Amino acid sequence: MEPVTASERNQRWASTMEGHLAGGAVRLAHPDDAGLGPIEVLDREAREAAEGAALSPHATRALGAGRRAREEAPDPLRTCFERDRDRLLHSPAFRRLAGKTQVFVFPDDHQRTRLTHALEVAQVATAVARACRLNVTLTEAIALGHDCGHGPGGHASEDALSPYVPGGFDHAVWGADVVVAPLNLCAETLDGIRNHSWSRPAPATPEGAVVSWADRIAYSCHDLEDAVQAGIVTYDLLPALVRERVGTSRSSQLRAFIGAMVEAAATTGRVGMTEDHAAALAELRSFNYERVYLRPASVRQSQAVVRVLRALVEHYADRPNLLPGEHLVGIPGGSDEALEAAVGYVAGMTDRYACQQAIAHLGWAREDLPEGIDVLR
Repeated sequence: MEPVTASERNQRWASTMEGHLAGGAVRLAHPDDAGLGPIEVLDREAREAAEGAALSPHATRALGAGRRAREEAPDPLRTCFERDRDRLLHSPAFRRLAGKTQVFVFPDDHQRTRLTHALEVAQVATAVARACRLNVTLTEAIALGHDCGHGPGGHASEDALSPYVPGGFDHAVWGADVVVAPLNLCAETLDGIRNHSWSRPAPATPEGAVVSWADRIAYSCHDLEDAVQAGIVTYDLLPALVRERVGTSRSSQLRAFIGAMVEAAATTGRVGMTEDHAAALAELRSFNYERVYLRPASVRQSQAVVRVLRALVEHYADRPNLLPGEHLVGIPGGSDEALEAAVGYVAGMTDRYACQQAIAHLGWAREDLPEGIDVLR
């Protein structure tokens, strides 16, 4: 066998391992780096002080380490809400959103997942927050974390898991109180995550209220775009109010809805949307429900998701020894503690992993799984 040698490109890449010494103890990535010149570094306290002038009087201020369930020392450079945003970005719960349903189980390459939905909500929400001089970082943190409580299979997981959770399974509450609780986030961030759904109490901050609107704006626009690209509906079928008021493209719709929120804030001092645009958003959302979410194929998918998740919960609740985690050793099968652990485990699964477990542990056939998922990918 001939010896394997590194390609020229790999040799060039390996030669950059140590970077370039620029005098003193500084190394650069590129020898011709333009540099910064003399700068004044602003620490966290200086940046917090600057918020007084930069933000609206009604915006939420960052202060110290933030109001957390467990006290922490403040970070020398980052504000408390910047730490929350960073913790969410690096969390397993956020990464798993890439494998969780937005509308389609399991999505094609260009269709949205819960992860891309969260990113689009963050874009819409921060655009509004920035224009209204709200705390952009808190807004972004809430938006990134708002759907971390979703189980596999989208909202069908709430139907599937509700019988096992006192008061029912609500992804917003579950996300704040269970999934991201180990991150020790600030009270304002958790409140925004817990109350982003319109069926929940109003968020305690204007930033949380912005995210609740941005969520509805984002999914109404991008779910329509995905449905059109999938051949389920066409833009010609949209209600006249939607076409005339906000247009048919996602970009025109987002531009109109964001502008309508900023206008409402400027003229009324409330987080909301001008009435004509709010009516168009309601029409768009209703159209999606009727033509996309409740179409027969979607209903069949949801029913299959419910069957899979309930079977998995009951399987693991009877066999807690199969659940990961040393703290579960010795829990008797069929106990309330075993059921709680099983729900938490199944709720955290991605779509594909849940289906793989149904095949591996329950002996299910592929035709019993939700339509559209390829468990081998």
